[in-house]
Amino acid sequence: MKIMRFILIGIVFVLVSGFTECYKPVTESGLPKNIKTIAVPAFQFEAKGLRYRVESRFTEAVTREVIRRGRGLKVQGSREGADAVIEGNIRDFSFTGVLLDREGRARVYEVTITSAVTIRDLKSNRILYDNQNFIFRDSFEFSDDPRSFFNEEDPAVERMARAFAESVVSTIVNGMGVKEEKK
Repeated sequence: MKIMRFILIGIVFVLVSGFTECYKPVTESGLPKNIKTIAVPAFQFEAKGLRYRVESRFTEAVTREVIRRGRGLKVQGSREGADAVIEGNIRDFSFTGVLLDREGRARVYEVTITSAVTIRDLKSNRILYDNQNFIFRDSFEFSDDPRSFFNEEDPAVERMARAFAESVVSTIVNGMGVKEEKK
């Protein structure tokens, strides 16, 4: 019985000590150390046609996400005095019916937004991250009853803006694709 107890204690000790490195919290940003202030100017809308506030929703979502997860980064709207900038463009916006009802009317729609984002170090004028093909899709459904109609396009765009912001800020925070030059 004593031997079993020693073996069990030994196994528990090996297992616990072997996994201590797996649970370290991420404490550093993927950005170079000199970047303390990041500018998020208004995104540009390059897509044809007008869509109400799409670019401002994406800009606001990125700003909120940097504040929430930026680990002490200061956020501002203008480039003046900033160490880095997140530039964004909404390149395409499409809205298509994907599921028809019995009468042949579209009931489920898909919104697709293609955007571009560049993160630039303003001090060295170096691109830290660039993705010209961020694609986000979301779908929504129209009600069969015209009395309960609610346009779901706006909430779908809000969801895509949040997903976009989470992706961009995760890239910054986790350092994927953002490389600091070794000196």
